[in-house]
Amino acid sequence: MPTDAELRRALQERVRYYQDLGIYDFYRRPAPEPISMDAAADPRPLAAPARGGDTDTSVRGPEASPLEPSRKPPVDPTIALRLIREDLGDCTRCPLHKQGRKQIVFGVGNPRADLMFIGEAPGADEDMQGEPFVGRAGQLLNNMIKAMGLRREDVYIANIIKCRPPGNRTPERDECETCSPYLFRQIEVVKPRALVALGAVAAKTLLAINAPMSELRSRWYDFRGTKLAVTYHPAFLLRDPRQKKEAWKDLQMVMKELGLVAPPRTSE
Repeated sequence: MPTDAELRRALQERVRYYQDLGIYDFYRRPAPEPISMDAAADPRPLAAPARGGDTDTSVRGPEASPLEPSRKPPVDPTIALRLIREDLGDCTRCPLHKQGRKQIVFGVGNPRADLMFIGEAPGADEDMQGEPFVGRAGQLLNNMIKAMGLRREDVYIANIIKCRPPGNRTPERDECETCSPYLFRQIEVVKPRALVALGAVAAKTLLAINAPMSELRSRWYDFRGTKLAVTYHPAFLLRDPRQKKEAWKDLQMVMKELGLVAPPRTSE
């Protein structure tokens, strides 16, 4: 017989499995009523089949698991995202929590967005403010979003990892593998029509493809049933503005898919 501790661990694993699928509400099926000693001594069946097509609801099949996913309508995405954030807690799952990060940078934007941008990792400004893409790269991303005919609050923005690596170094593979399941849950809740991976780290982590940006761009990928496009990270575009034209081509591909029309340019 399993011990209480073993049973508790098994139930926790089952709950975590369902949460990875985006299921958060559970119900416990009522236990069957105990059989009296008189009924137990009676050799007759407890419930004989009813005549006339009626069914006897006291006859049940095998009992289900103590914790089953509910059949309720999906949870409101705002609530679901908050639950993911609460589950993440003050994360200590990888060494980054001991390497100078000030806070977790979860994600921001419309929880029902049609378009979701995914970057690499928070930088210094993001670590200070607790919001992704708020520094110089974030200002450029805001301009890119505006050029698409959208506002920042219309889209959802997150990163592969949620803690700033020391010195803004590239996230390591184990850090991405530890943190990305929470991003996947965010994607499952938001259910965007299109994803845009910003930069090589985001693209390679999501697609599990080790290829240069020149090969990753200019095409659509399938990511768990959602279309995904790849373009340059805004921080790279700040270092090499010549590639902004290429990034705009990528965004135009996304706009065509979503039926977006760029606003007319205004003379300044």
